[in-house]
Amino acid sequence: MTDTYSGFIAIVGPTNAGKSTLINQIMGRKVSIVSHKVQTTRTNLRAIKMVNNRQLIFVDTPGIFRPSRRLDRAMVGAAMDATSDADAILLVIDSRKGITDTVRSLIDKIANHKNLFVALNKVDAVSKLDLLPLTAQINELAHPRAIFMISALKNDGVDEMLRALADVMPAGPYLFDAHDATDVPDNLYLAELTREKIYKYIHQELPYHINVITEHVDVDDDGVLDIYQKIAVQNDAHKKIVVGRGGAQLKQIGTDARRDIQNQWGVNARLHLFVRVEPNWEDTAENYTDQGLEFKK
Repeated sequence: MTDTYSGFIAIVGPTNAGKSTLINQIMGRKVSIVSHKVQTTRTNLRAIKMVNNRQLIFVDTPGIFRPSRRLDRAMVGAAMDATSDADAILLVIDSRKGITDTVRSLIDKIANHKNLFVALNKVDAVSKLDLLPLTAQINELAHPRAIFMISALKNDGVDEMLRALADVMPAGPYLFDAHDATDVPDNLYLAELTREKIYKYIHQELPYHINVITEHVDVDDDGVLDIYQKIAVQNDAHKKIVVGRGGAQLKQIGTDARRDIQNQWGVNARLHLFVRVEPNWEDTAENYTDQGLEFKK
C-alpha cells in the first residue's frame, strides 16, 4: 500500500505580490481572480494540487495591507487565520518591491513557523545582482526553509517549489478526492468571475465598494445555465458608473464575464446582472459569511 500525505499551505503576502497569479499557474486554470488593482482577493480560496502521492491544499488568502474599513479588517483577518493551522506557509514577495514595511510586519507574525518558505516572485524583472542582497535580508529576518526565485506569470521555478512544499506535507489520508480541484462554492466562484470584470473595466475606487452575489442558477431543457447575479453598490452615483451610458458598461462587464464562465466551465450560459443600491451592504453579516469571511461588529 502506498503511503499518502496531505496538508495545508497558506499563501500569504502583500497585495499585488502575485499570489492569485501563482495559484492559477499551479492549477493550470483560473481559480482566483487577478487584477492590477490591490486588494482583489477577498476570501480564502482553496485549491487542491497532487504532487505524486502528496496532496497539497493551497489556501490563497487576501493580500496583507493596513486595514481601515470593516471589510478590510475581515479580509486581513481571514489571511492571518489561514496561517494558524497551516502545515506550511508560502510567503510571496514582489522582488521588485523587496522588503516593505508590510512584508516586515508580516514576517514578524510568521517567522517562527517550522515550514516557512519564501517565493520571490517576478524575478524576471529584476537583475540577479539585486536579488542577492534581497535573499540575504530575507534569510536574516525570517530564516525560511528555502527561498525560491520564481515568475508565476511565466511558470518559471514553480515546479521546483511544488516539490519542496510536497516534501514537508505530513503523512495521512487525503483530505479531498485525489485529483487537482478547487474547494470553492460554485455561486462564490461565479460571483468572483464577474467581480474580476468590474475591476477590469471600472478604474476608480468604486470596485472596493461593490459586492457581487450569485442569487440563483437555473438550467433549461437544453442544459444552458441562467445565472442571476446582483451587483450591490452604495449609492446612485455608483450605480450610474456600473451601468454606464445606455447600459453599455454593464453590458461589457456581463459579456466578458459570461465568456469567462463558459470557458472555465465548458458550458453555455446566460448571465443576468442587476445593479442594486444597498448603502449598508458592508455592514450586513450575510455579505461576509457568503464569502467565507468573519463578520465582526
